[in-house]
Amino acid sequence: MTLSFKIHRGTQEIGGSCVEIWTERTRILLDFGMPLVEKDGKEFDYRKYKSLSTEQLIEKSILPDIKGLYKNDNPLIDGVIISHPHQDHFGFINFIYEDVQYYLGEATHKIIKLNNLFTQQDIHLKNTNYFDKEKTFRIGDISVTPYWADHSAFDAYSFLVESNGKSLFYSGDFRSHGRKAKAFYWFTYNAPKNVDYLLLEGTTIGRASKPFKSELEIESDLTKVFKEKDKINLVYTSGQNIDRLVSIYKACIKANKIMVVDIYVAKVLEVLSKFAKIPYPSEGFKNLKVIFAHFTSRRLTNEGNEKVLYQFKKYKITKEEISKRFYDIVMLVRPSMQVDLKKINGIDGGNLIYSMWEGYLKKPSTKKFIDYLMNRKFTIHNIHTSGHADTDTLKKMVEAIKPKNIVPIHTFERDKYKNIFKESIVELRDGETRII
Repeated sequence: MTLSFKIHRGTQEIGGSCVEIWTERTRILLDFGMPLVEKDGKEFDYRKYKSLSTEQLIEKSILPDIKGLYKNDNPLIDGVIISHPHQDHFGFINFIYEDVQYYLGEATHKIIKLNNLFTQQDIHLKNTNYFDKEKTFRIGDISVTPYWADHSAFDAYSFLVESNGKSLFYSGDFRSHGRKAKAFYWFTYNAPKNVDYLLLEGTTIGRASKPFKSELEIESDLTKVFKEKDKINLVYTSGQNIDRLVSIYKACIKANKIMVVDIYVAKVLEVLSKFAKIPYPSEGFKNLKVIFAHFTSRRLTNEGNEKVLYQFKKYKITKEEISKRFYDIVMLVRPSMQVDLKKINGIDGGNLIYSMWEGYLKKPSTKKFIDYLMNRKFTIHNIHTSGHADTDTLKKMVEAIKPKNIVPIHTFERDKYKNIFKESIVELRDGETRII
């Protein structure tokens, strides 16, 4: 009896994560994500391939060649595990045959549903099984234990996979400098030991090896900017980076500012407040207001979802109100809200805090948006920290687990692992089978 695995994508790139694991009786997948980059290094754009069939996508290596996974195929996969709600870890699951069993955190499922409501995504999971951190569950003769991870995505996990006396640990995406840093430090004392293979993400390998800023330091940096007088503060960040949203809210409290979010972010915060103590538009958070941004409001109305708008009507702030007291406002923005900003007076010369990965600055829509604000005399501040582990944190995970072998995954720099870790480094290729 053996335990085998195959990394279908991720041995030489960040994104599109997919790991197949099997025994003689059971076959599972860890993640089924959409790529982030094309083969030439440019940003992946699925719209170019939308008209292609599953077979054509497999032929072009957009989809991995996995027998018994796709619709109209003889089912051979017993379960699909989703580590966290980032597109590069779940974005292709619409291609999977609909009766497959999914294993994921409940909050992850909520986020996927929110994406259906506010974006072009249309993913509906038929058979869902929610797991809890540190509670082992079984799929056939494979045991899986989830470990809660500190990551920029809400509800992220790593996994210990065991069968037939063999073990594999999938790090997923993680870090130790976020607002859930205690989860990682707990892990260093409670990690499974001496696993056969550690599939270790290396997103930041190859970048500067110095420690990244913590979310507490980000909060402090934001507070300093927010305290500048007579300026509106606009923050361009991900509406699903809950750690960052909490940092912004806490900085607003310290700087005596009103935090303004659009309907999308308001709904994300409201839904996820059931899972963690986070601010959301309600009587308990009086300095958190909601702007009814044009495009989001129109989309919800056109699709018959006005009830979402009505839900936050009590906490609405108008563009006229923002114009009158712009110096008290910290507002989350994105390029589609440029039409709204044009209707807000007095904001020229404000601050724009860019709080995302710098690589997104190359996107035409982002560049156009920032150019627009610079033409309005805005000062640009880059205040951000990575959602992934720095080198010291990667070493701490290795020291905690003491794996017999390390396999590079979710990295462009697999050849650098041997310079960082003293353990056996197994450099696999996409699609290469390894029997434990």
